Amino acid sequence: MTTNFTHFNNEGNAIMVDVNDKDITDRIAIAKGSIKVNKDVFYAIKNNTAKKGDVLAVARIAGIMAAKKTSDIIPLCHPLFITKATVDFELDETNFLINAIVQTKVSGKTGVEMEALHAVSVALLTIYDMCKALDRSMEILNIHLVHKEGGKSGIYDRKA
Repeated sequence: MTTNFTHFNNEGNAIMVDVNDKDITDRIAIAKGSIKVNKDVFYAIKNNTAKKGDVLAVARIAGIMAAKKTSDIIPLCHPLFITKATVDFELDETNFLINAIVQTKVSGKTGVEMEALHAVSVALLTIYDMCKALDRSMEILNIHLVHKEGGKSGIYDRKA
């Protein structure tokens, strides 16, 4: 398989990819990641008793803000006019995991995968920040793209 890295010019210098000739299409990305916490943190989050407030509400807003600001943080990432960004959480009481699931949408010339992945990362980091006084051993795990659609490459679904 030949790979052409499009973020470099012929001289090997970093460039922002020219998407001018690409078609505007509806694009969707879904990303997911987890944070493993101890029992006390899990129940403080679940029962909304953390001293810093509603951890998941703050993490949700942080994730949405991160999706909107991805191009400010990731070099060479195109600024996008995101039309949707959702951050949802699943609580896995058996494993003391909090899963963040982000969906981003745009109608544009380039995809929204980086925005979804960035939003997951920031949402999980926000949980860590708000709960670190209770547990500094929290682990952020398995941030990955679950699904993407739109554009020339079509649909991608992560295999289980």
